[in-house]
Amino acid sequence: MTLSDVARASGFSVPTVSIVLSDAPLAQNLAAATRERIRITAQQLGYHPDAFARSLRGRRSRTIAVLAYDLSDPYCIPIARGIQSGLQLARYVPLLIDAQTQRKLFDSSLKLVLEQRAEGVIVIASWVFQETNLLADIEKNHVPIVILGRDLTGRNVSSVLVDNDAGGWLAMRHLSDLGHRKVAVIRGPEELFDSEPRWAGVRRAAAEAGIELDPRLVFQLPGMVDPVSGFEGGLHFAEKLLAARADFTAVLAFDDLTALGVVRGLAGAGVRVPEDCSVLGFDDVLPAAVATPAMTTVRQPLKEMGLRAAEWVLQRIQAREDGVENAPDLCLAEPELVVRMSTAQPAARKGRRS
Repeated sequence: MTLSDVARASGFSVPTVSIVLSDAPLAQNLAAATRERIRITAQQLGYHPDAFARSLRGRRSRTIAVLAYDLSDPYCIPIARGIQSGLQLARYVPLLIDAQTQRKLFDSSLKLVLEQRAEGVIVIASWVFQETNLLADIEKNHVPIVILGRDLTGRNVSSVLVDNDAGGWLAMRHLSDLGHRKVAVIRGPEELFDSEPRWAGVRRAAAEAGIELDPRLVFQLPGMVDPVSGFEGGLHFAEKLLAARADFTAVLAFDDLTALGVVRGLAGAGVRVPEDCSVLGFDDVLPAAVATPAMTTVRQPLKEMGLRAAEWVLQRIQAREDGVENAPDLCLAEPELVVRMSTAQPAARKGRRS
């Protein structure tokens, strides 16, 4: 259906129909009955505005590219939903691209975004974004960009991420408050931006509680190829701890999927969680809540972070239209401890209290 079809069926001229259906300011000069008849006719005919033609005329695509490092990771899903909610309110369409943790695919997708004239870019980032040179190309084309999961404000890019230092502190503080002194820690991959600040928060809380972290109980995940590799890493390190007959009462894992791998490894050796060993994760993705036992974790406000990224990219699009220069913004979202069934007092302390 075209404007001509609506004009013919309603009995009005094409310019009049166009003014009404595009909600142009001139439509207010037309009689209310005229506007109503045109809209009803368009609805009956199933007419929808040609967004592509409109974008060519106004040089506006009304699309925001959302480039995720791996959509199979439960971490990405609530972020993407938050982004979508924010863009829909402004009548923008998210162009969702899955880089599948492949660097070449990531780079080629960013090039495609520029070719398709997306008005803005939101990147749900990980280590695959660390060394890409395409940021310069995006900046040269004056395309607003917001990064989720990394701090790139030093490169003039607005960034949204959780306060990893505070999150690591919350996790370790919870275990120390329960009475755990022998805590095994599984750190994140070295390439991942979150790893070092989260580890710093863990050490800070341990020092405040007078807990000395045994280097023999500290492990680091290798580069994560996909979310399953985190689960497999947790399983591997749990088995390694048990094989070495290490003395520990709790495991603090880098994220929820790694923590679930730890639970699987402990269960395979007959070690009960939390009766024999407490396990704590990070992120609060859906599998953590529905697992048995339900996982104690540090929640990232993922949907809210996605919504903030959408708001910022839209603000920067408007600023570009107004010819205004904006300094990069940094949002450090506040983490929250979520206590569920996988943590408890150490068995020895329980015995003393009873």
